[in-house]
Amino acid sequence: MNEIPARVYVLNSSDVPALKKILEYDPYLDPNLIPKMPKEWDDKEYMMKHPELAQEAEKKKKEADDAMGKLRNDKDLNIIFARQDYQVKDGISMGMDREKSYLYLSADDSFLEAGEAKLKKSIGSLQRASAEIEKQIIDRIEEEKQKSDQGLGFIFG
Repeated sequence: MNEIPARVYVLNSSDVPALKKILEYDPYLDPNLIPKMPKEWDDKEYMMKHPELAQEAEKKKKEADDAMGKLRNDKDLNIIFARQDYQVKDGISMGMDREKSYLYLSADDSFLEAGEAKLKKSIGSLQRASAEIEKQIIDRIEEEKQKSDQGLGFIFG
């Protein structure tokens, strides 16, 4: 079985709110980038009853299609952490420096390279954790996942 690689980053705890905004953001769900369309506009029967909306609907659909095309071609915006396996842990809960937090990120190698560059541009204190700390945190998170899976097995087993 091919295992998905993981990395761990360390950052100042004060930078966690900014990090979480980056991690949770999905541009394909951002109405500022892709205009929302009323559901009724996809209903042919509704549109036949309201022909006065046809021109406006076509214009908005074209705007949305253009926005989607631009978004698909924007490499930086397509580094979407919200679609990856990640966890943010504070230092205290990991038995480490209370002033630091740790980002566990599991994704394919090409995403990790691009994602690291994007994060370092936005979060000044972010840096890759040492190999020893990275191993500790990955092992701990894997252990938590295993316990969680076992717990669900007992519930649904």
